[in-house]
Amino acid sequence: MTESEFLKQAEATLNQIEATLEALADTSELDVECTRSGNVLEIEFIDNGTKIIVNSQAPMQELWVAAKSGGFHFKTQGRRWINTREGTELFAALSQMVSQQGGIDVTLHDAE
Repeated sequence: MTESEFLKQAEATLNQIEATLEALADTSELDVECTRSGNVLEIEFIDNGTKIIVNSQAPMQELWVAAKSGGFHFKTQGRRWINTREGTELFAALSQMVSQQGGIDVTLHDAE
């Protein structure tokens, strides 16, 4: 994958995560605020002040996630982002992290 292809896919993924969480904040009890600065998406949980940070790392062609439960790296396999250690899919992993930090069950899905 070229760097421009990676950046396009990473940008689309960050946009999808942000849009989904903002929609959930409007329609559920999930109280989050998303802030975007370039390739970094910050998800702040208003009730407890914790955060999840998702950012793209172009040199490694990975998405990195920092959450209360730890730090994780995801690399593309086709159109999916897969954890480089555990093999879990990004949206499934984020669903668990957001549910844990947000205090309500949340399921995130890829837009595909």
